[in-house]
Amino acid sequence: MKQSHFENRHKAQWTQFALMLDRLERGKGTSRLEDFPREYRRLCQHLALAQERGYSSFLVDSLQQQVLRGHQQLYRHRSRLGPRIAGFILADFPRLVREQWRFVLAASLMFFGSLIGFACLVYLFPDLIYNLIPAEQVNQMQGMYDPVAGHLGRSAERAASEDWVMFGFYIMHNIGIAFQTFASGLLFGLGSAFFLFFNGLMIGAVAGHLTQIGYGQTFWSFVIGHGAFELSAIALAGAAGLQLGWALVAPGRLRRAEALRVAARKSVLLICGVMLFLLIAAFIEAYWSSMTGPAPITKYLVGAALWVLVALYLLLAGRTRHAPE
Repeated sequence: MKQSHFENRHKAQWTQFALMLDRLERGKGTSRLEDFPREYRRLCQHLALAQERGYSSFLVDSLQQQVLRGHQQLYRHRSRLGPRIAGFILADFPRLVREQWRFVLAASLMFFGSLIGFACLVYLFPDLIYNLIPAEQVNQMQGMYDPVAGHLGRSAERAASEDWVMFGFYIMHNIGIAFQTFASGLLFGLGSAFFLFFNGLMIGAVAGHLTQIGYGQTFWSFVIGHGAFELSAIALAGAAGLQLGWALVAPGRLRRAEALRVAARKSVLLICGVMLFLLIAAFIEAYWSSMTGPAPITKYLVGAALWVLVALYLLLAGRTRHAPE
């Protein structure tokens, strides 16, 4: 191909890349950064072709200069991944939770309402637990929280040295529950509502039964710490699922597919924050909650502080004008 034909075919692309490059160098083009790597790779290909075909040094030097500038911008913006993650954690995630407060409130009422309600019912009517959970599983739970067993929240066979194994188990187990609660929202929100209610029922039933038989101190001192992050994460996963379901039920002026796509953007970001909460919960559960050394009052104080911390984070983080945008 002649150089003139090559230039005429790709001149518009080079001009567009130059404009994008100028905007990035002035710090005004970050919103189109997702298009930049593709255009940069195309320019590198054009440079390679120009060199291989022996085109004029003026054209080769011009393309090479743009490639060098593009390389600097590409890796300069990639290096901002850390600050972007920090900005999401410190500001964007709690802002998103507050923005979606209607779904968060609905999910919290379903989950915590069923949890508290069934805990009270099982406490008042102890035999009800066997209508909800098989007797074998009830006996297993009693063994995990027996005050005289010498272990807390773990089977008698598992040694404390295996905490790192349980850390991984807790992460996978909790993420499975959260993803199930979130993804089932595609069933017009009914799936998320069901799993919020079901998980609340099961956790509440266990809490009510263990408290009724006198194992309340070992149980509550175990769950109060990691529960701040784990239970909040389940409710937030349900809120993300309800948002997906609402987009299908009431898409407004948009087509359902478009409304779902718009809702999914925020729901997926919400789930990213949920994953962070579950990671923290798994760490606390494996390395703090299962410890038998600290006195119960210490566990309660730390747990209460964590619940306050979660509440303050979701309610206040990202409100100041200095928070990352």
